[in-house]
Amino acid sequence: MCRDATGSRHPRCVTLFHNIVTLGWARQGLHTDPPTIGADLPRPREYDESTREALVEAAGRLLVAGGLDAVTTRAVAAEVGATTSAIYALFGSKTALLAAVHEEGFRGLDRSLRDVAVTQRPLADLRELALAYRRSARARPHLYQVMFGPPIAGLQPGEAGEQLAGTTLQRLVDTVARCQRAGVLAGDEPWPVTRQLWALVHGLASLELRGALGPDEDAQATWEQALRTAARGLAPDPDRPPTV
Repeated sequence: MCRDATGSRHPRCVTLFHNIVTLGWARQGLHTDPPTIGADLPRPREYDESTREALVEAAGRLLVAGGLDAVTTRAVAAEVGATTSAIYALFGSKTALLAAVHEEGFRGLDRSLRDVAVTQRPLADLRELALAYRRSARARPHLYQVMFGPPIAGLQPGEAGEQLAGTTLQRLVDTVARCQRAGVLAGDEPWPVTRQLWALVHGLASLELRGALGPDEDAQATWEQALRTAARGLAPDPDRPPTV
């Protein structure tokens, strides 16, 4: 054996290794000193955030197009011109990659909603949140379907994704509450109103992604009219709706 009882390399083994390599190099006419045991070896390749994002996007596309069976580590890696080692280095497993798809969808939605400024006009803020929801769905339709589409057998959302889902919904709840305190939406319980508005924007987004709202201009007009109608219907006095 080349290690002693302490686990260290035996000196005689080191010498033997050096002599064998030196002899081999000499036969090839090489005179450079051979590498020594313990010399630095090539470090494993490091993958950056752009590779991670590309793998998540690819997994989401495959998941929506072909279901869970389509999402193999080899297929995902091939989509972005990487190897499967990138998946294991960045995520650790296929299960963790799938959880990251769900999480990234809500992370993107959270970014879009956070970009909406909080002003002194809460109803206008509510409208902007709805349109930010729309932009997020249009920007990454495959992730939107993973987030809100039919359950996919075998896909287990992670804790981080679940927390982000709650955070995005809470932004809507908080804005509805501000509208109620300002007297521009009826009631004093924000959750029932939030549920109605969430159903509205989710339905609009889902129909638009399927092409059911027509070209962009028609879809935009449908969104605007639906939001105005909702504001009127939820106003304390529907005959005198607030101005968005």
